[in-house]
Amino acid sequence: MHLDVQDLRNFYYRSTLGRAAQASIRARLLQMWPDATGQTMAGFGFAAPLMRPYLSKARRVIALMPGPQGVMQWPAGMPNVSVLCEETRWPLDTGRVDRLLVMHGLETSDHPAKLLEECWRVLGPGGRAIFVVPNRAGLWSRSDKTPFGYGRPYTLGQLESQLRTHQFTTERHAAALYQVPSMRRFWLKSGPMIENMGRKLPTVLAGGVFLVEVSKQIHQPRGLATKVKARSRIRVLEGLSNPMPKPA
Repeated sequence: MHLDVQDLRNFYYRSTLGRAAQASIRARLLQMWPDATGQTMAGFGFAAPLMRPYLSKARRVIALMPGPQGVMQWPAGMPNVSVLCEETRWPLDTGRVDRLLVMHGLETSDHPAKLLEECWRVLGPGGRAIFVVPNRAGLWSRSDKTPFGYGRPYTLGQLESQLRTHQFTTERHAAALYQVPSMRRFWLKSGPMIENMGRKLPTVLAGGVFLVEVSKQIHQPRGLATKVKARSRIRVLEGLSNPMPKPA
């Protein structure tokens, strides 16, 4: 079940907690992908809040938003690069994406296996993807006051296993959102301090979301290949138009 784009926009752009969540996840993303100069970057779900730092240097940035969620114009004050699309059929050529970011897309998808197949299709050889999903053991997945309280939360092992099943190679992982998902003033003011403390903890312990980076590796086929010569279509029809002599 996808959330409505208006609710997502209000959370990330109009609430103090949402802006804090955006800053926390974006900081982790920039540590993993500090630069995307000359590359094609796509985001699926509601990844737009994280992609703004790449607009100036990336060759192309596309924000794909699924139909059940809805679409909004993005980025504000600049030419629109957001696209409304089907969840498992994106308007992108095969192998054209260098960097793919998925947030509020996998855990809310009605067809996660087909969605991962589409992610694999659009990535080029050696392309990288980061999946941002709620941590099953974290506080954010237990509160429906934030978008991370909807859909299917994951453990790190569950997510990596699902990605491996779809031929992705896990490169590294990180966590974000250590602060308490509360609108109360005390927790909002304490948020930056809690985030700094949380980054020193192991990934699987307290983070509200996981960021798992994977790559698309295409391996050369092994073994000996036998080429089968196809029978000529003309030869098949030859006996009808020009009967061949029978052997004596």
